Amino acid sequence: MKTRILSLLMVAIAVMSFVAVGDYEQYKTIELGANAPLSEKRLMDVSGEEYSLNDLKQANGLCVIFSCNTCPFVVGSKDNQGWEGRYNNVAKDCEKYKVGMVMVNSNEARRTAGDSMEDMKNRAKEKAFLSKYVIDNNSELANAFGAKTTPHVFLFDSDMKLVYRGAIDDNHKNPDFVDEAFLFDAIDNLASGEEIDPADTKATGCSIKRIKN
Repeated sequence: MKTRILSLLMVAIAVMSFVAVGDYEQYKTIELGANAPLSEKRLMDVSGEEYSLNDLKQANGLCVIFSCNTCPFVVGSKDNQGWEGRYNNVAKDCEKYKVGMVMVNSNEARRTAGDSMEDMKNRAKEKAFLSKYVIDNNSELANAFGAKTTPHVFLFDSDMKLVYRGAIDDNHKNPDFVDEAFLFDAIDNLASGEEIDPADTKATGCSIKRIKN
């Protein structure tokens, strides 16, 4: 009996591993130096206007943050502040250094559970977002980027080549305890022509809620 149970467990682990690897390969995160995918695709903003990534790029590049209204890593919870409260500071830094910024909601499976366009409009108004906040229908942009989490950051240079990917900083719970401000440093270094180091950090958050085919 124990041998049979162990065998079934090993099969289950193998199946789970296959699914995880398959999902990763299906949505492989773009590499540093890659061109921004779907840069001409038009996306609806909470303002009712449509923009492409190329429309939103400024002289020194573009910062793309995959976000949402429902993940505690973004919006916070009882015991953490979440990264959303830092979005406007990122936007101000981007504006200072002539880098465009856009937040992208790709949670297609949550359109009736907090991540609809109407929910996005309400969130943008409540939080007074300074950047564009666009809806990614069918998670097309997230799939092309290989975006994994909310948030997941992608910073592009003036040629729309990826120069930084990963997290905003190293503490989603409280900005007062941040030791490494990855994204802020990357934006500053991009604008000044200095090396971005680290250029690749671990994106931590909730998984993007795609509709499974």
